[in-house]
Amino acid sequence: MKRLDLHATILLGKRCLTLFTFFIVPTIGNADDNFFGVSKSVLFNPANEVYPKHEVRAVWLTTIGGIDWPHTYSRSTVSKQKQQQELCSILDSLKLAGVNTILMQTRIRATTIYPSGLEPWDGCLSGKPGMSPGYDALKFAIDECHRRGMEFHAWIVTIPVGKWNSYGCRKLRERHPGILTKIGDEGYMNPEKKGTAVYLAKICREIATGYDVDGIHLDYIRYPETWKIKIPLSSARANITNIVSAISKAVKKERPWIKISCSPIGKYDDLSRYKSNGWNARTRVAQDAQQWLKDGLMDALFPMMYFKGNNFYPFAVNWKENSYGKILSIGLGIYFMSPKEKNWDVEEIKRQINVCRGYGLGHAFFRSKFFTDNLKGIYDYSCNECNALPALIPPMTWVCSTRPKSPAKLDVYRNVAGDYIEWDEGVDMSDGNYLTYNVYASVNGKTDITNPANLIATRLMDRHIAISSTKHPCMLTYAVTAMDRYGNESEPITEVMAISGNTVTDDHCNISSETKPFLPFCKTAIENDGKCMVIPQKENNLDAEYLTVETLQGTIIAIRSFNGGTSADISQIPDGIYVIRSLGKKGISHRLGFLAIKR
Repeated sequence: MKRLDLHATILLGKRCLTLFTFFIVPTIGNADDNFFGVSKSVLFNPANEVYPKHEVRAVWLTTIGGIDWPHTYSRSTVSKQKQQQELCSILDSLKLAGVNTILMQTRIRATTIYPSGLEPWDGCLSGKPGMSPGYDALKFAIDECHRRGMEFHAWIVTIPVGKWNSYGCRKLRERHPGILTKIGDEGYMNPEKKGTAVYLAKICREIATGYDVDGIHLDYIRYPETWKIKIPLSSARANITNIVSAISKAVKKERPWIKISCSPIGKYDDLSRYKSNGWNARTRVAQDAQQWLKDGLMDALFPMMYFKGNNFYPFAVNWKENSYGKILSIGLGIYFMSPKEKNWDVEEIKRQINVCRGYGLGHAFFRSKFFTDNLKGIYDYSCNECNALPALIPPMTWVCSTRPKSPAKLDVYRNVAGDYIEWDEGVDMSDGNYLTYNVYASVNGKTDITNPANLIATRLMDRHIAISSTKHPCMLTYAVTAMDRYGNESEPITEVMAISGNTVTDDHCNISSETKPFLPFCKTAIENDGKCMVIPQKENNLDAEYLTVETLQGTIIAIRSFNGGTSADISQIPDGIYVIRSLGKKGISHRLGFLAIKR
């Protein structure tokens, strides 16, 4: 079992002072469950105005040829686990660098990384096109992203379908010969055929209905640059827009909270003072991305702005000025820092991030391996400087702006080992399928949820979190908000509100002197001497026959009888903090208290 060490620091100019070290212990099941939603927030950051609370920080994770992932073929149980662990390690690194959105290549070249009913498996997973890797890689990736509090967007390569005789293109030609065209030795879906929009909408609907994706991200949604457009440019733009419209309608009809986005050419069109030099989205490849935002066909854009100087900044501002209140995250060509490419200096990328942030634009790194390989220090810069504080995704208020109702109750249980926090469900006021939760903490007794320095956990699926601490000089005060699938956040439920009237005096606690100061909820503490624990009194209406001893993460490690005895053996249970629950005949469980074993 791994432990994720998260350091909360104070930024003082160029000096960093470590204030707390949290050891986040994973929850039930997989050793990495749940607590990868915890963020390395920075308390008391004096310059927090440069860190927006809402900002998209994305990475493109490429699967074609395994250039980002996977690096191992899945052909056995061992190799499958190795392949999965490779992805987990990448996601761990991205999480620690402040990334909150994963754009993962899902449809590659008329092939997929999931068991599709429409297209075959891509060979990147098993090493052989058409062969299953023995698991659903898309579901696995989504679950792992969500465990870490990150959004998952399925990256769909739309128009290109690979070499004309490649496996995916050949299979597609067998079933739908009328919607493909050949240019050189490459195959493309024909944007001038109505069937192309219908087919691509089916692919996206299959993903949207079958998987818990947060977004559908369209790549290459345009005419190929090698295509000689022989129809009026307005008609060509209409053809691409019809595809976008079909996809948007198919997805939004089923799950309106799923973000529809694309990665357009970095320059939308010529500007009044700056020319695109013949390479732009609107007039070169019929990609009318700004109009898609205006018409509500898309929720976000990730323009591929792999340029410098006046080829970058004026065009970035143009995207912002025509964003119509939607999400804009600028694609950064960090691969150009490679000596094998253009050998850019990292200062160029830093400047682009900071300027874009000043305009309210997010950023997206292309691509994952260049980022996690720390090319010219870009990963360290993200971890320690530009993305040192976590950020939430901007809410989709243009679709739904009704905020959920906050949880009605928040309980904080303190002990020498740290804090255990749990809360009631919020109330979803949208048509979304579930809520997630954000946890904030501060040391000054009042937790300001507008300050990203206080944000310690994002998008938690569970309604509890355990925070253990080896360095805890001050007591933290917590607040929790509910968040719907559109990103609307509730008012906070605060610890002050939650514990009012629930504390008791030390005189009522029969607990060891070492433990007593850390248990304000002493009335829930179950007495023990390290060998036996006192069995709580059973209420008359309780039909439970057993007591369960559970870790704070919900794993049952012991079961004891609840039929009239006054004590139970705990001599073989290690030191730690546990939850004692009753267990009824129908599997109904009630929390009876907390057991703190310290021998």
